Amino acid sequence: MVSMRHRLLSLHAAVLLSLGGIAQAPARAQAPADEAPRAALEEARKASGELVAGVRGELLKAIEASGPLRAIVVCKYSVPEIASSISRRYGARVTRVSLTPRNPALGWGDAWEQRVLMQFDERVARGEKAEGMEHHEVVSEPSGRFLRYMRVLPMQPACMHCHGPAEQISEPIRQQLAHEYPHDRAVGLAVGKVRGAVTYKKPL
Repeated sequence: MVSMRHRLLSLHAAVLLSLGGIAQAPARAQAPADEAPRAALEEARKASGELVAGVRGELLKAIEASGPLRAIVVCKYSVPEIASSISRRYGARVTRVSLTPRNPALGWGDAWEQRVLMQFDERVARGEKAEGMEHHEVVSEPSGRFLRYMRVLPMQPACMHCHGPAEQISEPIRQQLAHEYPHDRAVGLAVGKVRGAVTYKKPL
């Protein structure tokens, strides 16, 4: 009797399994633990794009109005305000980091960001184009899980006024940089290389 009941139960379970019944939940595609949800990743890309566009717009206006010298002031005062505004709007940390920061107090990345920046440099050295290069990852920290995203800021011809080889930077700009950024490391870069990156970090 017990054997017959056991066989019936087994047969019932097999039927449910074959029909996708309650014995087996419907299969759902699940992202790996370190893969960002699509919506969160798209938001990171959007926020990063807004920062890039905002900074570029302010710099172009300054250069057109007063020349490259004015861009130094914009970078020092306006860009942090743009980053802070976007960060508040998205509830995330959105800013710029570099391995060669102009202002080490603001531009140094944390250990994760420095690792990704070095990977960007290696990829460019292997022949990849810096334009459009990005990296994203879900990381677990003591305070929770976060989406981390970085997008390369490639050196453009207009960047050379303030970030190119020191001997090619005009004397007025060199003097202004020395005054505004006494610990400046952001010179000697070439077009197409990695200037830095936009970084985005938000709890999941």
